[in-house]
Amino acid sequence: MHELSITRNIVAIVEEAAKGRRVRGVTLEVGELSGVVSEAIAFCFDVVTAGTALEGASLEIHKIEGRARCESCGAEFATATLFAACACGSGRLTRLHGEELNVKSMELMEAA
Repeated sequence: MHELSITRNIVAIVEEAAKGRRVRGVTLEVGELSGVVSEAIAFCFDVVTAGTALEGASLEIHKIEGRARCESCGAEFATATLFAACACGSGRLTRLHGEELNVKSMELMEAA
């Protein structure tokens, strides 16, 4: 399960950005074509954040739909797989969205 190490990296990134302040919440963007199982990140989050500035923080995950543009006919369409083909039959696609894995935002607690 590589999501455990991904979750550890997310926590490290947020902790560094928080500069010692407590984190109340984190919002992630996870693309459907990224190969990351967002449910596994959510499952690991509480364990990984224990003893960190993120302990007790909420986690919100926004899934980003996979979208591609056909290089042959120019059509844009939703795709749930990296190996999709266009309705015109072409497999020459440019992926537009869906490969993201971003820390979109974090909510910090007020400094004491």
